[in-house]
Amino acid sequence: MKKMLRRLMNFVMAKISEAQMMIFRTKAVLASNKAEGFVDTAVKILMAVVIGALVLAGLYLLFSATILPTLTQRIQDMFNYRG
Repeated sequence: MKKMLRRLMNFVMAKISEAQMMIFRTKAVLASNKAEGFVDTAVKILMAVVIGALVLAGLYLLFSATILPTLTQRIQDMFNYRG
């Protein structure tokens, strides 16, 4: 009986110790000042918007100058079939 009680007490103490360590780690993470700055985030977002706008402009030029005229001509040739 004493052995079982001692085991239970050791188990409970180990769990308490684990909980205390988890609390300590949580406090350390919350207290740390390591984070990404607002300026860094704003620059990344601005870069993404500019690159996206350039890609869309390039696609617009490609479609309006190359693909759509050819596609329009092919569709007209397909419907103006004189067999």
